[in-house]
Amino acid sequence: MISLRVLVTGATGFLGGRLCGFLRDQGLDVVATGRSAPRCADLRDQGFEVHRADLTCSLDPVQFGGLDAIAHTAALSAPSGALPAFQSANVDATRNVVALAQQAQVRRFVNISSPSVYFALRDQLDIRETCPLPAPFNNYARTKAEAEQIVLATPSIGPISLRPRGIYGPGDTALLPRLLKTAQSHPLPLFRNGRASIDLTHISDVCRAVLAALTAGVEAEGEIFNISGGEALPTKKIIEMACQRADVQPRWRPMPLRPTLAAARMVEQVYTLWPGAGEPKVTAYALALLAFEQSLNIDKASRVLNWHPNIRFNEGIESVFWAGSVS
Repeated sequence: MISLRVLVTGATGFLGGRLCGFLRDQGLDVVATGRSAPRCADLRDQGFEVHRADLTCSLDPVQFGGLDAIAHTAALSAPSGALPAFQSANVDATRNVVALAQQAQVRRFVNISSPSVYFALRDQLDIRETCPLPAPFNNYARTKAEAEQIVLATPSIGPISLRPRGIYGPGDTALLPRLLKTAQSHPLPLFRNGRASIDLTHISDVCRAVLAALTAGVEAEGEIFNISGGEALPTKKIIEMACQRADVQPRWRPMPLRPTLAAARMVEQVYTLWPGAGEPKVTAYALALLAFEQSLNIDKASRVLNWHPNIRFNEGIESVFWAGSVS
């Protein structure tokens, strides 16, 4: 058993909540923090030490007791939206958690970043961590890249950044549910004759990657690691597999890519200027994911962290529907 006291930020979210249980099962002493009162109460009922905290404010290390490590999963993740909200949740909050880590003198800080920082309107296969980053496609990518640099610029906390692609699994409320909701109500756009492909990551593999990073040697510090399921599947096939298990019949409509993206960008601008409008039903980023071939090279995680994905998509998607987390 591993003896570490770990603070998990964003513990009321999909990844953070699952990570708390996984790390506790591995013998770690888990401290959870999040903003949702009902979810914090659920975690307390499960026996976790829980602290409600607003990470956009300064944090007192005394509140959390002695800490050995931090797994920072908290973030605002959305394909569109105004910059200030992302700046606050992803950059300011990360800066405060890093300050907490310094004050608590933790020896390891695992940051959950995002491969959205690589995204551009082109096919990109076998992307390595050394790939030069393009101009940010949206404010989420912009602020996740900035947050990652804040973490990696603080060597005293033993920083490691993970970029997991497309996290799904039991309890997912975003990726597959959104796809299915759209497929039920509208025809799905078919771009470039269905050429798009992508690699997704089962949540259990992400949790294992976090554990590998928490326990890795000093050679991993200051490094970035791609994390994925290691298999790039046609996006159309992924959607059809999910629809089949949900008893949904997807409809496809061939559409021109550039004009459709331009229209989506215009709609996003309107929503940004309209306070309280929320997120548009169709975003340029979501459409672009249906258009291009994408995959991550995960050799570095295998070599340095001794981490390998265990769950292939055909197995992982069965776990989602068997658990009844998607309807």
